Parts: sequence; C-alpha cells; structure tokens
Amino acid sequence: MLIIRRRGIHYLQKLNSPNVPTDLIHKGQNRVIDASLTLIRERAKLKGQLVRALGGAVASSSLLGVPLGHNSSFLQGPAFAPPRIREAIWCGSTNSTTEEGKELKDPRVLTDVGDVPVQEIRDCGVDDDRLMNVISESVKLVMEEAPLRPLVLGGDHSISYPVVRAVSEKLGGPVDVLHLDAHPDIYHAFEGNKYSHASSFARIMEGGYARRLLQVGIRSINHEGREQGKKFGVEQYEMRTFSRDRDFLENLKLGEGVKGVYISIDVDCLDPAFAPGVSHIEPGGLSFRDVLNMLHNLQGDVVAADVVEFNPQRDTVDGMTAMVAAKLVRELSAKISK
Repeated sequence: MLIIRRRGIHYLQKLNSPNVPTDLIHKGQNRVIDASLTLIRERAKLKGQLVRALGGAVASSSLLGVPLGHNSSFLQGPAFAPPRIREAIWCGSTNSTTEEGKELKDPRVLTDVGDVPVQEIRDCGVDDDRLMNVISESVKLVMEEAPLRPLVLGGDHSISYPVVRAVSEKLGGPVDVLHLDAHPDIYHAFEGNKYSHASSFARIMEGGYARRLLQVGIRSINHEGREQGKKFGVEQYEMRTFSRDRDFLENLKLGEGVKGVYISIDVDCLDPAFAPGVSHIEPGGLSFRDVLNMLHNLQGDVVAADVVEFNPQRDTVDGMTAMVAAKLVRELSAKISK
C-alpha cells in the first residue's frame, strides 16, 4: 500500500497524473481547511463564552498563532515562534501581572484559541491565495466572539496582510496602523512574491484597509521603500531622526474617525542588543523601553495586534528574545483589554 507521507500531495500534483483527479485533491483540501476553521471557531466560542460569563470586559485579547515562515526572503525560523512565545509568557520566571497592573491569568485580559495549522494546510497543496483567506477567516472567527480581540503571534510579517484585512472587513472600514519595524515591508512584490514578508504593507495599503500607516524604527530602507511610502502616504519615521521625533511618537493619538488602531510589531524594530533572535539583524534600533513608552502612552482603541519575525533558531541559548517577544505580548494584551 502506498503511504503518502508529508508533502505527498505536492508530489502527486507535480506528476500531473490522470490517475489523480483534481477534484479528489480539492475535496481533500477543503476538508482540511474546514476542519482547521472548525477548531478555531469552537475554541474561540468556548473562550468567548467564558469571558462573557465572567462579565465586566468590554475588550479581551485572545492569542491566535500563525506559524508561517515560507514567505520570508531569508530565514524561515519565524514559523517556530508561536509555541516559544507562549512558553516564555508562562515560564514562571516573572509574575503574571503587566506593567500597568493587569493580571494575565484573568481570562478577561488574555485567552488563547491556538494556532492556524499552516503547515498541515500547505502539505495538502493549498496555495497562498487560499491560505491567506484561511488566516483571514480565522481572525474573523475570533472577532465574532465578542469581546475577544485577536492578538496574533507570527510567523513572518506576511501574516499582517490577511490579519489587517480581516479586521478591517469585520469592523466595516479602515483602521490606523502603528507599525514598528527596521524595514518598511512595502515592496510591490519582493522577489516576485506578492505575499512576501517584505510586501505585506503594500497589500494593506492597496486594499484600503488602513487610513494612516505610521512606520517607526526604520533603518533599512531603499529607494523603492521611500517611493512606495510616498505613493501610499505612509508616515515613515527613521531611526536616524528618532531623537527629534521621540516626543511625538511617545504621545500618539490614533484611531479617531476610523474603526480603531492596529499595532504590528516586528521584533527586529528593537536593537539586536535587546533582541538578537531575529532573521534580519539591523543595529541601531529602538530600545525596549522606547517601544513600551509608545505602547503605554498611545491614545486610541486598539482593536487587534501582531508580534512577528521572532526567529527561535537565532535566539540565545537562554531564550532572551523569546522573553522579549513574550513581554511585548503581555503589554499588548493589557493595551487591548478593558
């Protein structure tokens, strides 16, 4: 008996054999996708019911992992990040209270609906067009269970496009986006890949899913990045002028007149002294306290967020960057929850 092992469907597709009907493969793919969405739906429903039963929450952050790394132009290690971040959140080396005094063990502050099974879906031969739709639908399933709001764990930065798209579509209009990153990720289609992690914000702006896009921490940008920024009206704040821009950036007021604020944090926005476990090491970045000051002082209704591009394969042996990513998640959960 032929045993189709991992990536077996890909192999069958390459054979283009008449003995393997396309309809058979498509039906199988649909079953896997449906099963994946059912798991997210039921977990979100359970967590939403729990938070509503406890009462008193207007908004509650809920973790959704998207372990995707294949759209990275360099290393694919971010696909392994979600479980490492979760492990660091609950490792016991610190207490479970955020800096602003919220208790993470309270489900009204933080719940978890698990991961989108990205690799299992891709192993069935599902292309990126459909995969991005699955990610968007998963985000919407979380948002359907009010007061849950998605706090997404990447994964490479390509995931921000389907997440922001889902948030905007579900809320019925654009959001303001605060994007912390060493790179603008706004190439039209980096290396020919429209879903590249270096092109996610081009897709967001093309789709009209963001009214304002503020990019902070930028220190690796070329001519195309600047021209794309001008084309889409992006507010780009480079590290070379951060000392001049600091007061403004640490006292932002966003989201008025739109559906709220989305925060996207690429861990490489931080100087590698604080976060060495990233694929693209760019010296001269933000300090961790710079980032927290921006988050804590931001005025606006944060409707969703993501933390992306942590690469466990480049982290220190003691998991320093995992703890940094976990702290970002902790403070974001406090910012979202109310």
